Amino acid sequence: MTIEILNESGRELDVRKLSELSRFVMDRMRVHPQAELCIKAVDEATIAQLNEQWMEKEGPTDVLAFPMDELRPGLVNEEPEEGVLGDLVLCPDVAARQGETAGHGTEAEIELLTVHGILHLLGYDHAEPEEHKEMFGLQDELLAAWRAPSPAGD
Repeated sequence: MTIEILNESGRELDVRKLSELSRFVMDRMRVHPQAELCIKAVDEATIAQLNEQWMEKEGPTDVLAFPMDELRPGLVNEEPEEGVLGDLVLCPDVAARQGETAGHGTEAEIELLTVHGILHLLGYDHAEPEEHKEMFGLQDELLAAWRAPSPAGD
């Protein structure tokens, strides 16, 4: 897997951990080992401009997902497709505010937004109640597995 992380946000960001989380999620979702992902952390002005340009919404947002090859999670009995998963654009400033409001801090919020964004790149959505339940349930499962203490010897 190729995971490129660009930090243009002006904030401190644990790029190694973000890369490990992305790889973990893509492995769990059975994304092809040769798939490519780019994550860019940006400031509020940049994400506000992208939000308006691509989503026709005003103001900064937390994460934007731009799928490329429309890859889908691999099923247990079939080979996943190779290709470019897409680009995620994160805004650590917005994540910091949301993390504080939620009571779990910036790092946990950036983890949540990364998982959320990757699921969007894989075709998950939350516009309808059933979609919301599925996507957020999967997001919670992935985050719990990521945060679970690893067995001794790992």
